[in-house]
Amino acid sequence: MPTVELIAEPWRLSVCRLGPDDPWPAVGHGSSVLSVTRTPDELSVVCTEDSEPSGARVEPGWRALRIVGPLAFELVGIVASVSVPLADAGIGVFVLSTFDTDLVLVKAVDLEAAATALSAAGHRVTSST
Repeated sequence: MPTVELIAEPWRLSVCRLGPDDPWPAVGHGSSVLSVTRTPDELSVVCTEDSEPSGARVEPGWRALRIVGPLAFELVGIVASVSVPLADAGIGVFVLSTFDTDLVLVKAVDLEAAATALSAAGHRVTSST
């Protein structure tokens, strides 16, 4: 599997759920991270803590490990190379993809253990702070 460089970002994130027919949320003003995804079953929002949409089910306490990119679309196995060592360490993830890279979210309480597991798998993990 490929090895990658990851940066532990300082953002404190929430993963939020709204109903599938709820209107597009009014969030993001001042949020350094914002991802909104609608499927037939739900409307999911990832944003910085204290920017959550009103009425949402909120799961706070996430931190982002940003895979240094940009990553070519032809690359395969990038997310697996990160998620498998985390799964082996018993650490759950929530993954976001952008045009240039991927963000692997882990619970803030698991961030240090995640960095240790990823380093042991041959990845380079640094902090942006």
